[in-house]
Amino acid sequence: MIIKSLELNNFRNYQSLNIDFSAGTNILYGNNAQGKTNILEAIFISSTTKSHKASKDKDIINFFEEEAHIRTYVAKGDDITKVDMHLRSAKSKGIAINNQRIKKAAELMGILNVVFFSPEDLAIIKNGPAERRRFADMELCQLDSIYLYNLNNYNKIINQRNKLLRDMQANPTLKETISVWDSQLFTYGSKIIERRQAFSEQLNAIIGQIHKKLSGGKEELKIFYEADTKVDEFEKNLALNYEKDIRLKQTTVGPHRDDFSFYINGVDIRKFGSQGQQRTAALSLKLSEIELIKKLTKDTPVLLLDDVLSELDSSRQNFLLNNIGEIQTIVTCTGLDEFVNNRFEIDRIFRVVDGGVACLENS
Repeated sequence: MIIKSLELNNFRNYQSLNIDFSAGTNILYGNNAQGKTNILEAIFISSTTKSHKASKDKDIINFFEEEAHIRTYVAKGDDITKVDMHLRSAKSKGIAINNQRIKKAAELMGILNVVFFSPEDLAIIKNGPAERRRFADMELCQLDSIYLYNLNNYNKIINQRNKLLRDMQANPTLKETISVWDSQLFTYGSKIIERRQAFSEQLNAIIGQIHKKLSGGKEELKIFYEADTKVDEFEKNLALNYEKDIRLKQTTVGPHRDDFSFYINGVDIRKFGSQGQQRTAALSLKLSEIELIKKLTKDTPVLLLDDVLSELDSSRQNFLLNNIGEIQTIVTCTGLDEFVNNRFEIDRIFRVVDGGVACLENS
């Protein structure tokens, strides 16, 4: 799959933009704060319905406007699919596929798969567990509509249960209703745990070889899924932590507290690894993400690189650029030196200045 073109109206600093992409490597370059990342954000929203920055819709609509549109034209062979995101400051977003409005975000899954790689991702291993859970969720939600359904329901139930725990102090009779939420929490949470376990196994089948090449054969990388609770102990642990939950006014057991650990040659690099090891493992993780999408969808994703090359040394830059393969890539950067110096093939160059985009070169 490739993105043929993108149209933006009143999105971030773009009042109106129409940009045609090459099927190969596209470079968006310009100074900081000109709008390069906003283009990648719009593409990411078209794929997942969510901003990679976790921004609310009203915050990404152009100032003084009430609505914005993202129209992305996705090609698979000779078939073109138009994905239209209608962002509204006072309402939830509307989504249409080929001018037909859809009711559930799950209907969008599979039309456009993307892998987003930013400098923040290089710290995914050393940062908190929320970022690693978010990585797994964003990837699984692109690949598995059932997982998306279970995760959305689980999150709604967690919010309802936490509200109930907060309200119990003023209304103790609410305790009688908590079993209803616990039953649903177990139903959806168990499916999330099982899918995350399978996801870690799928990644492990790919990431070992990638990291071995990246480290010159010196390191073996493995991912371990650290479930907060096992499925067969979930209900029991909810009951055991009931009084604690009431005291803290929040649910303390479940997959919303899961984590993932990364081991190189048997050492937990999240705790004991060098920064170099952590960054190299993060690069291996992103390249594994690409390969997993290829394997499961029998198609190629679109790779979005947001100024990440400037954060990598020359050897990691070369490894990334040489292992992208024949997939559409859209790169943001402040200059072209890293591509020129590495003699990397560029198919189309765009100069981005203050919400304006000019195509400078075509293959």
